[in-house]
Order: sequence, then structure tokens, then C-alpha cells
Amino acid sequence: RDVASERLIRQRAKFSRPVMVSAGICFQRKSQLHFVPEKAKINAEFYTGQLLPQLVQDCRSILDDEFVFQQDGAPAHTSQQAQDWLKQHCPDPAEFIQKDDWPPNSPDLNPLDYFVWSAMLQSYERFSPKPTTVAELKTVLQDIWSNLSQQTIDNAVLSFRKRVKACIQVEGGHFEHLLT
Repeated sequence: RDVASERLIRQRAKFSRPVMVSAGICFQRKSQLHFVPEKAKINAEFYTGQLLPQLVQDCRSILDDEFVFQQDGAPAHTSQQAQDWLKQHCPDPAEFIQKDDWPPNSPDLNPLDYFVWSAMLQSYERFSPKPTTVAELKTVLQDIWSNLSQQTIDNAVLSFRKRVKACIQVEGGHFEHLLT
């Protein structure tokens, strides 16, 4: 009772069941939003058999063969199976960044991580009423994705060079403080 209400911990409303999504973005385009099946185990086998083909197909459908496929350091992405799949299905070495050529812990260099997912979360937090079923949540997320401004995505993509320069400046360390 003696603590001001604004200093109290407030628990955010939580959706009881997680929904995992994957997507791709580039300058002036975005892919479809892909929902991962609820009980799927995201391992190399699932990734290369189910999700990776869809993501690469999205790249080809929006950019023909003029794309560079970038992943993060998730184990399924860096697995030998995924790397072999990409080498087979993207034979031009310029079409994807191999795991050893990408900083392993660099969410600050992936526009999905440094912008898109938080923008979607902000939109979801403003959404009311909140969904009560997985199907409703998927519909809301699809609406948020569809309405996510391409201009703001483009701005995030355009900030990539500045981020790479900052990463190099700090020799791979944290650099968000340099981006103000």
C-alpha cells in the first residue's frame, strides 16, 4: 500500500500457447508469413524439409534469383544439413551467406531481429480485444504482417550498412549505443 502504483510490477497479459512464425524481408518486398505447426520440433530435419524450401521459394518469387539468403545462428540454420541443402538449391555462392561467414551472435545485423519482430509485437500490444484461440492469434498476426509498412521495413534494411560499420568498429562487440 505504501508503494506508488506506477512502481509496482505489472504482469503483461500472456497468450497461453506460443505461435512460431518465420518470414523474409528485403528492400521493397516481404515474403509470406509462415506459421510453424504447433508441435513441430525445430531441428535440421524439420527446417530443411519444411521451412527452408518455403523461405527460399519466397525469395525467388519476389526477387527471381537476385537475392542473398541470410539466416541467424539458430542450430537448425547452422546445421550441416541446412548448409548442404542451401548449397544444393542455391548453387551460386552469392545466393546465401554460409554459417562460417556470418557473425554467430549478431541479431543486431538482422533486420527481422532489430526491427520487424519488435514492430509486430508493438502492433500486437495495441490490438484489442486480444485473441483467445490459436486460430484467432494467427489471424491477428497475419493482419499485423500484412499491414506492416514496407517503408519502415525499407528504412530498417537501409540501416544495415550503418550497423555493419558499427559492428566492424567495435570488432564484433555490442554497438547499439553507436547508432543514435
